[in-house]
Amino acid sequence: MATPEITQEVVRSFDLAVDTVRELNQALHSEASAGRVVVRNPGGRHAVAVGLDAPYEVEIEGHVGYYCAGMNKLATVRVRGNCGVGVAENMMSGLVVIEGSASQSAGASARGGRLVIHGDASARCGISLKGADIVVRGSIGHMGAFMGQKGCLVVCGDAGDSLGDSLYEARLYVRGSVAGLGADCIEKEMRAEHVAQVRELLAAAEIDDVDAAEFRRYGSARRLYNFHVDNLGNY
Repeated sequence: MATPEITQEVVRSFDLAVDTVRELNQALHSEASAGRVVVRNPGGRHAVAVGLDAPYEVEIEGHVGYYCAGMNKLATVRVRGNCGVGVAENMMSGLVVIEGSASQSAGASARGGRLVIHGDASARCGISLKGADIVVRGSIGHMGAFMGQKGCLVVCGDAGDSLGDSLYEARLYVRGSVAGLGADCIEKEMRAEHVAQVRELLAAAEIDDVDAAEFRRYGSARRLYNFHVDNLGNY
């Protein structure tokens, strides 16, 4: 098992070249008190720091695999590398920061908190978004915010095809080009309140070199909320 290290503050340190992911996650779940935790040599392992339910500060020094920080609650998880499918999936609260790029379905079904990706995100970023805020410094792939219900997706780069397909009430902001809009997604007026919201989200993500006024807003046309035979071809 890992042993504590003492620096300016108490730090739990895990080395996944020696410790197992199960040992890491069990320790984070069983200890009542939170604190700063450093995870070294993650080596692309899956399910690192999942299901946290305390205000930990977890620093992962390297790349991780699938579902890192899934179901996060209260904790701050920072990945100093890239991540695989489903990072911050079903996040409830807290903060997840990816300093590299993310694979598919980043922030899927996230209900609260904030996910920041400083690189690019692949397909289905923010799929079924339910209340969290996602900020991507780079670009995203196709089907971004598919069936997004609530929350915000801010993309500083470009967005792939079928953005906002079958969208409900999530707000989508894109600074670059959009390859194509999905069913029932339309461009909407970017009012002062929306510029202020983007500015706030960029500041919270510590992105200070992007102008909030350069974004465009996309949302639901609200035609597919209820089944209507005239819209059959759009479903």
